[in-house]
Amino acid sequence: MKKIGFLSFGHWSDSPHSRTRTASDTLLQSIDLAVAAEELGADGAHFRVHHFARQLGSPFPLLAAIGAKTDRIEIGTGVIDMRYENPMYMAEDAGAADLIAGGRLQLGLSRGSPEQVIDGWRYFGYQPDEGETDADLARRHTEVLLKVLPGEGFAQPNPHPMFPNPPGLLRLEPHSPGLRDRIWWGAGSNATAVWAAEHGMHLMSSTLKNDEGGAPFHVQQAEQIRAFRKAWSEAGWQREPRVSVSRSIFALTSDLDRAYFGHDRDSTDKIGYLDADTKAVFGRTYAAEPDALVAQLAEDEAIAEADTLLVTVPNQLGVDYNTHVLDNILTHVAPALGWR
Repeated sequence: MKKIGFLSFGHWSDSPHSRTRTASDTLLQSIDLAVAAEELGADGAHFRVHHFARQLGSPFPLLAAIGAKTDRIEIGTGVIDMRYENPMYMAEDAGAADLIAGGRLQLGLSRGSPEQVIDGWRYFGYQPDEGETDADLARRHTEVLLKVLPGEGFAQPNPHPMFPNPPGLLRLEPHSPGLRDRIWWGAGSNATAVWAAEHGMHLMSSTLKNDEGGAPFHVQQAEQIRAFRKAWSEAGWQREPRVSVSRSIFALTSDLDRAYFGHDRDSTDKIGYLDADTKAVFGRTYAAEPDALVAQLAEDEAIAEADTLLVTVPNQLGVDYNTHVLDNILTHVAPALGWR
């Protein structure tokens, strides 16, 4: 395990026990948690993107703000739903945020999951072409983004521009060199993991995936990772591929930890349906005293296969408690997994 970071879903609610009552609370606390995670020595701060929900929805202002307030930590998404995205405008936003962060963006993209509204991307002005699915729409947008990120000119310049142009075709600006090599794909199946490898994107594998064979979640996820790496090698990419897996992990070191998460000691995988046709397996939550937790995680085949672990955090419990959660993992658990 080379890198350990956190993944926040960025919830807010006005419930009595929430420390994030408003969107402002969640945004500002996300910045504070990233700063605290960097101070602890964590490697990454990642954020989920949802639309029409009381969750983080517009990632680039947040990523830019974190980039301006930190120096070392990787900053990313896990994931951006590409059904909703204008890839050209996204390339400009991502380039700007990456330049502010000094080249630390690690952008996770995906087809996305079931959302709060029906076909929400249609309200953003997008729809599949004839014969396409919404997954095809996401992949089409992604392929456009991947094409323009390297910074090659493609647009015919105006012969009478307001300001002088450089010679040749024009590219999108601002351009951030190297960002194309730091794009990840959140794959829910073995086939989409292979597709990501073929397109030179790193692999993000979440706490759930399509149930493909009935084996335990971590075993299926490890098989997915191996399929990705094989496809990467066959595609001939010269870069080293990266793989992240997400987990809910809580080291129980205090009475408050046990009150919040002690009931998850006996957590197991769960089976559910993402839609009428897609059966999925949801990975267990790990919650135990540190020694027991290390032993449990050592048996997780997908963690052993990955190079990056993203720990999902209960962001509504506030910055102080989530800093404690991360500190527990980095201090009592991570070294035994080979971190640092």
